[in-house]
Amino acid sequence: MKTQVTVHTSNGCTRQDRAGLLGAGQAAGLSLLADDLTRQQDGRSRPEILAAVARRWLAATASADSKMVRAVAGLDGRLVQPSEPAAYGAGSTPPGLSSSTQARTGAITLSGNEVGWAINPVEAAGQVIGVVYVQDRSVTDGSPVVDVASDGDDRAGPLSAGLALVVLVPVCLVFGLLSTRKLIKRIQRLAAGAATMAAGDLTTRVPVSAGDEIGRLEEGFNVMAERVVAAGRVERELAGAQARRLERTRIARELHDSVSQDLFSLSLVARSLRRTLPESSRFQEQAESMEKTVEHTMREMRAMLLQLRPIALEEAGLVATLRDLCEAFQVRLGVTVETDLHEVRLGPGAEHAVLRIVQEALSNATRHGGAQRIELRLRQKGEEIEIVVRDHGRGFDMAQKHDSHGMGLEMMRERVIEVGGVIEVVSAPDSGTTVRVRIPAEEA
Repeated sequence: MKTQVTVHTSNGCTRQDRAGLLGAGQAAGLSLLADDLTRQQDGRSRPEILAAVARRWLAATASADSKMVRAVAGLDGRLVQPSEPAAYGAGSTPPGLSSSTQARTGAITLSGNEVGWAINPVEAAGQVIGVVYVQDRSVTDGSPVVDVASDGDDRAGPLSAGLALVVLVPVCLVFGLLSTRKLIKRIQRLAAGAATMAAGDLTTRVPVSAGDEIGRLEEGFNVMAERVVAAGRVERELAGAQARRLERTRIARELHDSVSQDLFSLSLVARSLRRTLPESSRFQEQAESMEKTVEHTMREMRAMLLQLRPIALEEAGLVATLRDLCEAFQVRLGVTVETDLHEVRLGPGAEHAVLRIVQEALSNATRHGGAQRIELRLRQKGEEIEIVVRDHGRGFDMAQKHDSHGMGLEMMRERVIEVGGVIEVVSAPDSGTTVRVRIPAEEA
């Protein structure tokens, strides 16, 4: 291969070459930083990204060789920041700059010395957003500079390649540190949030600072934290419900094993006493009254036990569970319960509320109303579920306060409000009581 070795003195061509190599290295580093800022998608325009890149680059290279003038220009050929060193101000157009972004070099004469300059494009996401402008103002001692060129030998030009490597490596390191500093801080903040949550602070959240991969991790961390809090809340509610069921079961068992047995024994004593005493005895009336009182108390006790009775709603479904409940009232209390039950759309929480409302209404009708016949209706009307419990018992005056009904009705109102429904109670002396509840159906 033919190799040409040319000897130059300190002329413009040599300075142009060196300025071109330095400019190419600086442009490569700036493009890396601009790509990183663009990926963060923080809403900044390309001129704003170019200005941010220029500020960082000029600040990072402020202590570099003062004979190398460095600047960044926009697509209009004007500097977006003052050059470093301050040879040209922001908005000015140094020699050689124009609206063209094509890479090029040239030379000018300053104070009797030839100065080489170079222009190289800066890209972000594959699009040119500005240019790097470099001037080489160093003065040589006039010694010759060897420039090796080749017309085909791949081994030619080692000096140029070495110079490019020396320039590119420090520039890439500087801009690598600048571009990753913010990223490292975000990762450290995410790690600190995870450590705080692992220590037990479930209120920890991290700000979502961008829409990139780290931003999606930050958003995922917050979603995970919300789900952990929700899961803990559900677990506490389930634990509370389980504790209440166990307590109700314990109370029902104690009432059945102790109080119910004593009442039964007392009823036997009252019955024997009534039969033993002569009809003309003045104690006959008291014995009959005691027997009736004991029977009434036992009836209320059975109703209370049915109210406290645990029911496996999840296994049988709402309609089957309500039928089972009504059958229990009929068998154990001798009350006729007429049912008109239809399948409805309700969530698990609403189904449990309906079951307890019906249970409370049936218990009130038998214990306080003395009802022997009760009607229960469950049906869906459009997007509403209607539950009606009507008894034919004694009823009560709604204008007056009745402690025997107050607590049961208040409990029913609370359950209805919890599921977003409304309740209506209508009663009158000797006319029975009607409880009508309407709650929203579950969306199909």
